Parts: sequence; structure tokens; C-alpha cells
Amino acid sequence: MNANYQKMMKQVQKMQADMTKAQEDLAKEEVEASAGGGMVTVRVTGALELVAVKIDPASLDPEDVEMLEDMVIAATNEAIRQAQDLQAKRLGGLTAGLNIPGLPSF
Repeated sequence: MNANYQKMMKQVQKMQADMTKAQEDLAKEEVEASAGGGMVTVRVTGALELVAVKIDPASLDPEDVEMLEDMVIAATNEAIRQAQDLQAKRLGGLTAGLNIPGLPSF
């Protein structure tokens, strides 16, 4: 093997280790979003896992369940967008400019 190939393989191995560490760290981080002026709040991890939904009892109107459902959807979608932004910030620098099968490209 030539020296350039060995150097490249070491760089790839380091990048894989860095990526694994970043993904583990993302799974521990959480973002929070709310809808309806805070009537519904959700938390999502950086790994896009929904971990909490909080609903203000004042938002419980048996005559308008659809509004509550819409607030849950809106808050969840915003939290997912925030988590995706967090992923892009944390992982984007590790894979910038690379097109390697199996690795996310942000």
C-alpha cells in the first residue's frame, strides 16, 4: 500500500469515529418547541426521537379536539425541524464535500 492510501484510510477511520461520537452526543441533546402560545410543548432528541409531550390542561376543550391535535402536530413538526438543524450543525462539518455511501451528507 502506498503512503497516500494509508493516510486516506486513517482519515476515513477518524471521520467514522468522529461521526459515531457526534451521533451519540446528538441522541443525548434535546430541542423543545411549542404551539398555541405554549399550550402544547414537545421535546425531541437530536436523533429525531420524540421524548415528551406536555399539554396545558387549559387547552383541553372537548368541543374543539381538532385544535389540540393541530397544536400537537405543529409543535412536533417544529421540534423535528430544530433537531434536523442541530444534526446539520453537528454532523455537517464532518461530511462536508464527501459523497460516501452510508454516511449522511448534510
